[in-house]
Amino acid sequence: MLDFLDFSFLDALDILLVALLIYYIYKLLKGTVAINIFLGIAFIFLIWKITQILKMEMLSNILGYLLSGGVIALIIVFQQEIRKFLLMIGTTNVASRKNFFKQLKFLKSEIALETNVDTLLNACKKMSKTNTGALIVLERTNSLDFLISTGDAMNAEMNQVLLESIFYKNSPLHDGAVIIEGNYITGSRIILPVSENENINSRLGLRHRAAIGITEKTDAIAVVISEENGKLSLVKNGELKQIKSIESFKSKLEEELS
Repeated sequence: MLDFLDFSFLDALDILLVALLIYYIYKLLKGTVAINIFLGIAFIFLIWKITQILKMEMLSNILGYLLSGGVIALIIVFQQEIRKFLLMIGTTNVASRKNFFKQLKFLKSEIALETNVDTLLNACKKMSKTNTGALIVLERTNSLDFLISTGDAMNAEMNQVLLESIFYKNSPLHDGAVIIEGNYITGSRIILPVSENENINSRLGLRHRAAIGITEKTDAIAVVISEENGKLSLVKNGELKQIKSIESFKSKLEEELS
């Protein structure tokens, strides 16, 4: 009856790895509708394990069939999150220490606010007033290095003049997106995957669809400035929200990047 007290190093390692996996899945789903589904499944799984320990055969079998039969349904429900996870794994260069540890940023309880929000805000405010179209992608946990080859690699500290000059309509770099990692611009003229979501407003152009597309596939957030009317939009998890005021824009950016 006391077999469970026979606790070895491998048992501790097993528990640690499972805890890390659950924590990472939670961080991946946090802020999305899928988090409620995940918590519900975790609760059912916990009840199933308790019924197994207590040898409640009938309830245990019902819950076991429910969990095993729902795998296909889960794949459908979590399609977007699974795609993000596999994309992160596939783009991690384990041989590169920098890229490898970049993927482990989720282990930090808090990620320092590296991006100069005020600089980004001032540039967006000025481009919005002049109806300068822009698409800025802010990298978070998932590496966006796989996109750099579609445009021009850069390693320039972000500043207002540089951002405005990149998106100036006569600039050779104004087409495509800019990628910002921390407070550095790492790529310009980047070609982003366009969302194939049929429910997107038909009035939205390629710039907005590309912003939705990259945020569907990674945990990045995107800032879009409309060339037609100068309106600012913030895109996260494939959802586009128009910014009504500069103050709300700043607070939302700081919240997403902290």
